[in-house]
Amino acid sequence: MSDDAPSGFPPETGHDPRRPPLSVLDLATVAKGTTAAEALGDTVRIAQVAESLGYTRLWVAEHHGMASVASSAPAVLIAHLACATSTIRVGSGGVMLPNHSPLVIAEQFATLEALHPGRIDLGLGRAPGSDPATARALRRNGGGDADSFPQDVVELINYLIDSDGPPTQPAPMPGRGYLPQVWILGSSLFGAQLAGLLGLPFAYAYHFSAGMVDEALARYRANFRPSYALDAPHVMVTAPVLCADSEEEARYLAGPSALTMLQLRTGRPGPVVTPEEAAAYPFTPQERAIVADATANHIVGDPAQVRRGLDALVERTGADEIMLSTRAHSFAVRARSLTLTSEVWSDVPVSLG
Repeated sequence: MSDDAPSGFPPETGHDPRRPPLSVLDLATVAKGTTAAEALGDTVRIAQVAESLGYTRLWVAEHHGMASVASSAPAVLIAHLACATSTIRVGSGGVMLPNHSPLVIAEQFATLEALHPGRIDLGLGRAPGSDPATARALRRNGGGDADSFPQDVVELINYLIDSDGPPTQPAPMPGRGYLPQVWILGSSLFGAQLAGLLGLPFAYAYHFSAGMVDEALARYRANFRPSYALDAPHVMVTAPVLCADSEEEARYLAGPSALTMLQLRTGRPGPVVTPEEAAAYPFTPQERAIVADATANHIVGDPAQVRRGLDALVERTGADEIMLSTRAHSFAVRARSLTLTSEVWSDVPVSLG
């Protein structure tokens, strides 16, 4: 990218090419002993911390029926986050489009773009983000189909893209000219190829699916076609990161995230436990193997270790942006991790005031 990059994409000017801009994915984490309301409040505070530290974007993800995640209604939460901040971009990472009518999402995000011009991102995914029964309840007419995802993305964009042609029928209001920055999310070759063919920026979900990152990014770049959005490919990679003052502290604080992943993989989801509870959990050898596999790509450690881990990821992927995903029991741990990572990434000490 260059100084004349499309609006909403941070130019490389002023950035070490090995150190692309950082953003944040926050899952509105519901910790054990807290409420969904408290989790949403913490997400607002995380957005404010991220803005004060100079992060580019903060995204929230659509999940349903998960006791540890409160961000089931991204558009509503994004509206609140945009009002609670002033400069950081806010958006979805993502909206699971098979759950919804493209027209409904177009109306929601055009409204957000009209209210907060130039600050709204619409990341779109093709997974349901839920169990089959919840997916059916979300789109009761049964029309939701992951196979129609490419057509749904195009339909959504056509409702809102600025055009001199005749209005679409139906025609949302706000509509034409209120298109947010649209991203394709993915953890497979399907999303990568679609993003390339549509000429849209691509966000790879490395935080939960590291195995196909190299092939997916190669597929995206090989299939990229210039579009209204981009002249050249633009990649963001989401990395699971927890940074603390020491490696020992970081690994201790990362325990709840590891246990949460075990619970998800073994069909026992629940709120995120405390570090003390995670440390005391009696892992079986089989469970330890599951955790080792699930967290093999996690970047956990002191600031120098986290910087080396992120440098290696950037060198491997050629990412234009990195998005940090930090699962932890408390707001304080997440905020401290973001602060230390921002500081070591920029090599300039920062303070929350």
